[in-house]
Amino acid sequence: MFNPETKILVVDDMLTMRKIVIKICKELGFSSLVEAEDGAKALAVLQEANPPVGLIISDWNMPNVSGLDFLKRVRSDARFSKVPFIMVTAESEQGQVIEAIKAGVSNYVVKPFTSDQMKEKIEAVHKKLVGGK
Repeated sequence: MFNPETKILVVDDMLTMRKIVIKICKELGFSSLVEAEDGAKALAVLQEANPPVGLIISDWNMPNVSGLDFLKRVRSDARFSKVPFIMVTAESEQGQVIEAIKAGVSNYVVKPFTSDQMKEKIEAVHKKLVGGK
């Protein structure tokens, strides 16, 4: 599992959903959490974060900059291109999942989800990260 001090960026336009994801992360032992309500604000948080963000958990459907566009911007920036990225979405349509995979998503979770499902996704992303070194 990720180091408990890993900084996690939670991005969702719905405050309630951000709070749910943050609560799950805290239950998993994470203590360094930052949040943003859309991809545009998330980019600013990502650029200013010190220590740097070690995991991004982002919603897909958001105003201004969508989760997919945010993912593409993260992957195109050399400073953040390797940061693990979990997409949270109500969209389980295969075409969209493929689009996210092509854009470089590390994993995704479909709403509604349980804390166990989120934990599994975070652990799977960490295994890929450790295994990929």
